[in-house]
Amino acid sequence: MIKFQKLVVFLGIPLISAGLAGSVHATEQNAAKSAAPASVKNSPDTTGEYVDFGDWRDVNAFIDMMVTQHGFSRQELESTLKNTRYIASAVQLIKPAPAGQAKNWQAYRARFVEPTRISAGVAFWNSHAQALAREEKEFGVPAEIVIGILGVETLFGRQTGNFRVMDVLTTLAFAYPDTPTRVARMEYFRGELENALLFARESDIDSFTLRGSYAGAIGYPQFMPGSIRKYAVDYDGDGKIDLRNSADDAIGSVGNFLMQHGWHRGEPTVFAASVTTPVDNSTSNNWPSYIGQGLEAKFTFDELQAAGVQSAVTPPVDMKYGLVDLQNGTEPTEYWLGAPNFFAITQYNRSYFYAMSVIDLSKAVRSARDAEEHKLSAN
Repeated sequence: MIKFQKLVVFLGIPLISAGLAGSVHATEQNAAKSAAPASVKNSPDTTGEYVDFGDWRDVNAFIDMMVTQHGFSRQELESTLKNTRYIASAVQLIKPAPAGQAKNWQAYRARFVEPTRISAGVAFWNSHAQALAREEKEFGVPAEIVIGILGVETLFGRQTGNFRVMDVLTTLAFAYPDTPTRVARMEYFRGELENALLFARESDIDSFTLRGSYAGAIGYPQFMPGSIRKYAVDYDGDGKIDLRNSADDAIGSVGNFLMQHGWHRGEPTVFAASVTTPVDNSTSNNWPSYIGQGLEAKFTFDELQAAGVQSAVTPPVDMKYGLVDLQNGTEPTEYWLGAPNFFAITQYNRSYFYAMSVIDLSKAVRSARDAEEHKLSAN
């Protein structure tokens, strides 16, 4: 029996994604930036500097809301925020990637579908086979997909981040960089700060013990606090949710997240596709109009085929698909038919590149594990 943490959805703040990149960025370039290992970021400063957030008008309005809506002690919140530090590195890291950079799917993929992650994935699967099998049975998400997400997100818990979550969330909630989406982003991070404080209170822990990424994502699966409160599960049965130290909790939580975001048990994720050369005013070659139609499978294969999309393997005709384009810089673009399960992964991180990397890493790990088991059985 799964023990769910008490769930209280933050009013008015939509939960965008479980993972760091998806909750902050929507493009492949930004997804690549946000998923970079700590070494790529040249060990950013996690300590920050003292700023008396208590003197800020918006912070005091936030405290008023927490006291009124959630019954927090004003004195305790004021004390907490006085001990919260401004993290300049988080402000720099959260900025969008420079415009004009060419998307390169193969370069992005190579960072995640590589020997270290594959071998680590096999080892993780062997160590947590029971929890992965249980998750697959209960939530319907194949073990290798959960493996793929944990491998891409944090290399199976090796790169979870060491920022104090209170520091980065407060910084981004009240001092987000000057970008076109600044107001919406600050609203989002104020919601996550609220959820972090609520989660700490519900879990009876010191909020300053929460550690995570530069955007406040926590643990093996890089769940934002709002995602923890809504989707995380106690999967090891110890009476608490701990995504930073419990691989089993992470496994169950990823499965629950995907299931609740549209994962369909037993269905495929993608089918390789090709497209015809567009011809002006030709309805049989208007496939470009199906590109960029959101993170949802909307079209039948017959519709896409009539527009000039082909697939070497005829996909199920009773399902819907989206046309996925993976741009390769100066090399030809790859095209895929994304089934509903593909788009369930994009709810974790709003990036085609991310979702395909998860799928490809999952296939590589399963293949390596199968080969390992075959070799052992042969001996």
